[in-house]
Amino acid sequence: MSQVKIYGLREHLDPVVKARLSDVVHSCVVDALSLPEEKRFHRFFPMDPDDFYYAPGRSPRYTIVEISMFEGRTVEAKKRLIRLLFERTRRELGLDPADLEITITETPKHDWGLRGRPGDEIGLDYRVEV
Repeated sequence: MSQVKIYGLREHLDPVVKARLSDVVHSCVVDALSLPEEKRFHRFFPMDPDDFYYAPGRSPRYTIVEISMFEGRTVEAKKRLIRLLFERTRRELGLDPADLEITITETPKHDWGLRGRPGDEIGLDYRVEV
């Protein structure tokens, strides 16, 4: 299980970039974490300039990607995900690595609620331990 939040300036994310960025992020999650193709849970937070401050050295394309997921992935799998995100957003969207920040937060399955039950009581059709 993973949930992805993407923050950026409205003028950068709307309207075309959202779909393309979602596709890129999802391809990375599928490849790095072996997540099934149909498990896409992305939310975009397009922001106005007065609501989104960032450090010097970033451009108006500065984007934050926050990934929340069940714990259990190896350090290598998470590093692969980060590397793929930098590589593919640069290649497919022209996003400079200085304009992308990624955070991964892991949560125990019992701290998730989905399909009416705690996550550790749900049978998944994919492995988390990759």
